[in-house]
Amino acid sequence: MLKIGIDFDNTIVQYDQIFHKVALEKGLISPDVLQKKDEVRNYLRKIDKEDEWTLLQGYVYGARMTEASPYPGVLDFISNSIKQGNSVFIISHKTRHPYMGEKYDLHASARAWLNKFGFFDSSIIGMPEENAFFELTKDEKINRIKQQGCDIFIDDLPEILQDPAFPDKTKRILFSAREIELPQGILQIRNWDDLSPEVISGS
Repeated sequence: MLKIGIDFDNTIVQYDQIFHKVALEKGLISPDVLQKKDEVRNYLRKIDKEDEWTLLQGYVYGARMTEASPYPGVLDFISNSIKQGNSVFIISHKTRHPYMGEKYDLHASARAWLNKFGFFDSSIIGMPEENAFFELTKDEKINRIKQQGCDIFIDDLPEILQDPAFPDKTKRILFSAREIELPQGILQIRNWDDLSPEVISGS
């Protein structure tokens, strides 16, 4: 049986719709900005509203977190992996509070999202609550991947998977819809349906 580690933000949770929705509510963007998190960020930076972008992130990841959606297929993948006898760990890194604005507890908001979608409910997904880790730094995240002995780790950040401290024995899978040039040893998937049992096992 495998120990499968998965990042949280932008790997399990996708934020395109909620960032666009909240930015519109706050009058920060015009409706013609594409419904993509990165497009909202780029627009605000282009009009010299970097602070507004930082505040928006804190608000979405805090007060509006439970309105974000899971990526298509990810809940089925995690549920099926657990049913097959594998252990699934969510290992993420994020600050406890936003850099600016209200001091939302971002770790508590993330756990509320997991509860909403039945991660810890044995009748839905059934992941043990103690298998969800929210570390404060990238270094602590990588150390946690080592400590849990993950056979596989799935992340949207190439820099995590390419970090010199990343455990050699852990199979690295990048989750990204964008074409990214990767070194040998890192597999890329563009959606959760790409993650077949053959991909997981390496056969």
